[in-house]
Amino acid sequence: MEMENGLSTTGDTKLDQAVRQWLQYDKNPKTASLVQDLVKEGAVEALNKYFSSRMEFGTAGLRAAMGPGISCMNDLTIIQTTQGFCCYLEESFGNLKERGVVIGYDARAHPSSGGNSKRFASLAAAVFISRGVPVHLFSDITPTPFVPFTVSHLGLCAGIMVTASHNPKQDNGYKVYWENGAQIVSPHDKRISKAIEENLEPWPESWNAEEALKNPLLKDPYQDIHTQYFKAIQKHCHHRELNKCSEVKIVHTSVHGVGHAFVQSAFKAFDLHPPYAVKEQKDPDPEFPTVKYPNPEEGEGVLTLSFALAEKEGAPCLFTLCLSLYVSGQWRVFSGNELGALLGWWMFRCWKQQNSDAAAVKSLYMLSSTVSSKILRAIAVKEGFHFEETLTGFKWMGNRARDILDQGKTVLFAFEEAIGYMCSPCVRDKDGVSAAAIAGEMISYLATKSTILSQQLNSYFICHDQDVIHSLFERLRNYGGQKDTYPTECGRFSVSAVRDLTTGYDSNQPDNKAVLPTSRSSQMITFTFSNGGVATMRTSGTEPKVKYYTELCAAPGNSDVTHLKKELDDLVDAIVENFFEPQKNKLQPKPE
Repeated sequence: MEMENGLSTTGDTKLDQAVRQWLQYDKNPKTASLVQDLVKEGAVEALNKYFSSRMEFGTAGLRAAMGPGISCMNDLTIIQTTQGFCCYLEESFGNLKERGVVIGYDARAHPSSGGNSKRFASLAAAVFISRGVPVHLFSDITPTPFVPFTVSHLGLCAGIMVTASHNPKQDNGYKVYWENGAQIVSPHDKRISKAIEENLEPWPESWNAEEALKNPLLKDPYQDIHTQYFKAIQKHCHHRELNKCSEVKIVHTSVHGVGHAFVQSAFKAFDLHPPYAVKEQKDPDPEFPTVKYPNPEEGEGVLTLSFALAEKEGAPCLFTLCLSLYVSGQWRVFSGNELGALLGWWMFRCWKQQNSDAAAVKSLYMLSSTVSSKILRAIAVKEGFHFEETLTGFKWMGNRARDILDQGKTVLFAFEEAIGYMCSPCVRDKDGVSAAAIAGEMISYLATKSTILSQQLNSYFICHDQDVIHSLFERLRNYGGQKDTYPTECGRFSVSAVRDLTTGYDSNQPDNKAVLPTSRSSQMITFTFSNGGVATMRTSGTEPKVKYYTELCAAPGNSDVTHLKKELDDLVDAIVENFFEPQKNKLQPKPE
């Protein structure tokens, strides 16, 4: 038995059907050839990898490796996804053809499969234009926050950003924004996923990217949005004269991403001296040649070249998405929580100086994800503004911010510990461009006060086996072999409360039901300890990691830092040993 194109079958009917359909639909010669070669070679294991299951479209859109097949990011899956998304938008908006959409992209590329972000963005544009929908397609690479900003600024129905953020170089992603300028939340994801499945065959014009680029429905928003964005963030510049004369030296690296030119422009908008750029990393490069992972969460390994430049220039500060300072002869890399606390303090301080009406604070809000530090809550209690937690991810904070803004209230700041900051309501998503300029101004101000910026421990284990991850969390829910029973102690530490946002359990609530939204599709359990410690264990939505976040909130008057640090270190050790059991579960620790 042979396939229609003369290739041998794999012996698996479902797999054969998926491969046959792929070869029928795919017009990219590189991915089609890769699949044909695998079939000829009888490489069933590889074919199963590429065709056993379609990428899941979730609230974060898509994120996967670039390559052939329905499990990867490639020309055909981009077309199929966009066709489904377009159909869903047609159902949702009667004025889609008047309002349109925006599409942006980064510099990622995968030569062996012919895929790259610009190509994917152009194909997505072709799909919409084939249905008569206006498309604002950026003519050049752009930072992610420009897309949600454009949605809000132009009043569009939706936005798409083709990017994989700080994932490994082989990955790419398809991030979706709704008309409110925030990432989509359920049930949009499930409905879009259904529409994708109903529109797998490419429409006649979907492959015609070159023709789409000549269509009058296509507009380039680059210059206008560049101007309007940097104009919008200037309302958060409060010390322009100080910035002009500041002598603080700052180093910035975009780690081969797209951020360099835009951070330079943000500093210029604040009249800050331009930050020194790490020459080897300032230009976009899809190979990310100087780092193993382009992720600032990986800490010092990502910053080696930045440290060298900063020491050469005598610069005490450097930025990626995180902040590092040279203190007492060594570099101090701030965690996402620490920088979040500093930015939150700074944003409120500047707001307070601009608002003399004491009652105005009652309409002020700050947000953070539930696994992030609780320090903003402490500031809120003291100062009188509102603080709210959301589930992990800026999709939740962005949508909640929109709700609050619609009530005529002010959202001053939002952050998550995974190094994400929303410092301006004009972008309802994480925005490292505006955050860099605002942090630059904060540092310039503190330098005039001779103030040095300077207990929390966050880390993760790597695990590629979903069954191991599932059993790890199920053990904690049925501790000691007793069904629906959580641990009451962890080593010498007594557990005082448990919140499980996978099952919806919260021992602190009268009915034991969690107030925050729950999701069976991800794992997240938070333990509160009687010594003031809080630990959250959760899975990553985009990487094979089980993350943990630990914090020790000391009682008032307890200022013995050495003791508190040891207490937190001991708590982390106990959690790792008793809850994670890394040796038993063969978990790989975070690389040093």
